[in-house]
Amino acid sequence: MSTPFRFKQFSVAHDRCAMKVNTDGVLLGAWTDVSDAQRILDIGTGTGVIALMLAQRNPHAAITAIDIDRDAYDQSNENALASPWAHRVSVLHTSLQDMPDGARYDLIVSNPPYFINDYTSDDAQRNVARHSTNLSYDELIAGIARLLVSNGRASIILPYFNVEQFLIHAAEKALYLIRRTDVIAVHGRDPYVTMLCLSRSHGSTHRDTITIQNESGVYTDEYRYLTQDFYLKF
Repeated sequence: MSTPFRFKQFSVAHDRCAMKVNTDGVLLGAWTDVSDAQRILDIGTGTGVIALMLAQRNPHAAITAIDIDRDAYDQSNENALASPWAHRVSVLHTSLQDMPDGARYDLIVSNPPYFINDYTSDDAQRNVARHSTNLSYDELIAGIARLLVSNGRASIILPYFNVEQFLIHAAEKALYLIRRTDVIAVHGRDPYVTMLCLSRSHGSTHRDTITIQNESGVYTDEYRYLTQDFYLKF
C-alpha cells in the first residue's frame, strides 16, 4: 500500500486509483471559483482530491462526487469519510450519463479523461481514467448543460491542444467561456494544460497564465500562492 498524500487539512489515499494525486487536479481544486455555490458536482472524481479541496474552500456547499470505476469510487468514498467534511461530500458509483435529470448544481467541476483517439495501454483501469472512450467531450458538455443551473459555472482542466475543439462544442450547447488560465510547467515552455470556466451567459473573458516552476525547478510564487492552503510544504 502506498503512503497517502497528506494535505494541510486532509489526506488522500490513492493506491487503488489508476490516476494518483497530481498537479492538474490540485490546480483545478485551488483555481475554481467556489463562491456562492451551494451544490457542487465533481465528475470523474478519481481519488476525490478535487471534491475535498472544494469542501475545504467552501464551508457551506454540499458536494457530490461521481466515478464509474469501482476502485476509484471505493477509495474516494473512504477518503471522503475520513475527511473533516464527511457530512457534506457524497460519492456515487455512477456515470455522468446516468445522473438523474432532476439533479441541478451551481458548480460542476471535472478533470476529465485526457486523450482522444490516442494509444491505449494494457491497463484497462488506467485507460478509463486517461482516455475519453467512456466520456467523450460531447458527452461531458451535454451532461454539464443538462445539470447546471441557469446561473451556474463549470470548471474543467484540459490539454492545451484540445481547448479550442472543446470550446466550439461547448458553445453549441450555450456554454460560454468566461475565464481561462493556461498552465506552463516550467518557465520558457509552452502551456501543457488549460483551466476553463464556463457559464450560460455571454460576457467578457478573463485570460491569464500560471507557471508552476522556474528554470531551476523551483516553484514560482504564483503557484505557491494558489496552493498555499493545501500543500504541507514545497
